[in-house]
Amino acid sequence: MERTGGCMCGAVRYTASSMTGLGVCHCEQCRRWTGSALFAATVPASDMALEGAEHIRAFRSSAWASREFCGLCGSVLWYRFDKGEDGGGDYEVTLGSLDDATGLVLEREIFADQQPDCWRLSGDHLRMTRAETLTKYGVQVDDA
Repeated sequence: MERTGGCMCGAVRYTASSMTGLGVCHCEQCRRWTGSALFAATVPASDMALEGAEHIRAFRSSAWASREFCGLCGSVLWYRFDKGEDGGGDYEVTLGSLDDATGLVLEREIFADQQPDCWRLSGDHLRMTRAETLTKYGVQVDDA
């Protein structure tokens, strides 16, 4: 299913021809970046079309990924893995940047053991600890 989205000011727009895997990250970096947990769905780099790419700014937040946002209005857009032909891999598109998130289903929580006790998500879905998350993505603890 094709989905569209963009930043608050409209300078950056995107069309994702596929989107899967709605997840939530509770790590400290995501909480600081979004002001809450990061709710995001995966879009393969080959399935993402961008308008206004010249307005996108990136902050390299770890040894393996960058966080990208609109340089004009500051809207959080996506977390992007640093792998792939152009140096960037799949997008983890923020739920809040979508024009319509209808039909997406929560599949996983990562860094679940770092979730603040003031909120808990209900439902039957995968919950991975920090250690489990880092192991799954092949990240050395020193790189995190």
